[in-house]
Amino acid sequence: MSHTVGARQAQKQQSRRALMDAGLHLLAEQNLAGLGVREVTRGAGLSPAAFYRHFPDLASLGVALVEESLASLHVMIRSVLAEAGGAEELIDRAVTVIERHVREHRAHMRFLTRERHGGVRQVREAIEAELGGFASEVGEALALQPPLPGWGAEELRMLAELYVDHMVSMAAAFLEALESDPGRVERIAATARMQLRLISIGRRHWHGS
Repeated sequence: MSHTVGARQAQKQQSRRALMDAGLHLLAEQNLAGLGVREVTRGAGLSPAAFYRHFPDLASLGVALVEESLASLHVMIRSVLAEAGGAEELIDRAVTVIERHVREHRAHMRFLTRERHGGVRQVREAIEAELGGFASEVGEALALQPPLPGWGAEELRMLAELYVDHMVSMAAAFLEALESDPGRVERIAATARMQLRLISIGRRHWHGS
């Protein structure tokens, strides 16, 4: 009995994986709002009925792709924040991690870049919620650093969101360069490091409003 249940569960996971892979492949060329269930199931080699055993609608598939797209980056950023070192080392590690993540997960990053301001509300909200989680973790890491005059919780949250927005822009720039002009990647990384250092310097001289 347990073997049968295990095989059934494995088949269910395999079907879900096929649907997500098919959706991600199709979304390389179009927005989620323009995608149809039949397109996804045809790409996955499944029936439309099989889709609804895993997802109530295409928006739910999009939300699952958001979670998957950011899960590994979340782990890597957390590890960067946990490591010892000064601001310079933190910046260098963050830029390296983001560049590597974009190289290894181009389809996911392409999906996020397009859908962050796309037409499916649930997916936009899921992306913003995930980025908000990033900002919270960055803010917690910043709070552990020596306090500066005029810096309270509001200022730390503002700075954390600024860092996250910059990381998102950096990832989008890496993605565009990798797909159109790989020679620009090093220049983008160098610019990103300088911009992050500028933010870091500005933080030390900010004394609140």
